Amino acid sequence: MTRQIFTAFIFAIAMIAATHNCLAQTAPKPPVEPHDHSHQPTAADDSSPAHKYFTDVELINQDGKKVRFYTDVLKGKTVVINAFFTTCTSVCPPMNRNMERIQQALGDRVGRDVLLVSMSVDPEVDTPPKLKEYAKKFHAGPGWMFLTGKKENIDWALYKVGQYVESKDDHTTIFIIGNETTGLWKKALGIASPNELVQIVQSVVNDKGGTQ
Repeated sequence: MTRQIFTAFIFAIAMIAATHNCLAQTAPKPPVEPHDHSHQPTAADDSSPAHKYFTDVELINQDGKKVRFYTDVLKGKTVVINAFFTTCTSVCPPMNRNMERIQQALGDRVGRDVLLVSMSVDPEVDTPPKLKEYAKKFHAGPGWMFLTGKKENIDWALYKVGQYVESKDDHTTIFIIGNETTGLWKKALGIASPNELVQIVQSVVNDKGGTQ
């Protein structure tokens, strides 16, 4: 990811947060950085700006497997990220139905070129078994990852993609869509029409590194 494109991504994330904060009228305080600093690249590492920014904070997927946020989730992939919680009965089901439609539209590219990432904003309730059961409702395949973990860790990862909120009910309905390899990142309304979302996702998946 070039410095120019990465800076543009950070600006876009800031704009997402600012828009949400205007709607909420109060800006959430930044989360506490995880106490375990092993998620941060060391000074000796030849890490990319993206690696240093996103960090390798440890999360847990629906199968109970530990994953590193940058290295295992973002690096070298196109990702579609949304924030949700399993007991949400308003916008979360429609958003995840749209994720399911994206999964169907992209076929076998999901898990190969694309990773769908649903991040819980209620990690103390959303344990891996609950996430696994929830994932079944939307026919989630191997390329769709549901993430939870220690609250400070998941909060930190959400913060890095502009999705952190203090209260789970304040989570956004924005999808973050990024091609980490080329540095192209976009955002889309997660409750938009499935066809519109699929087109946006495909434009990021198929990006070759040119100007968009």
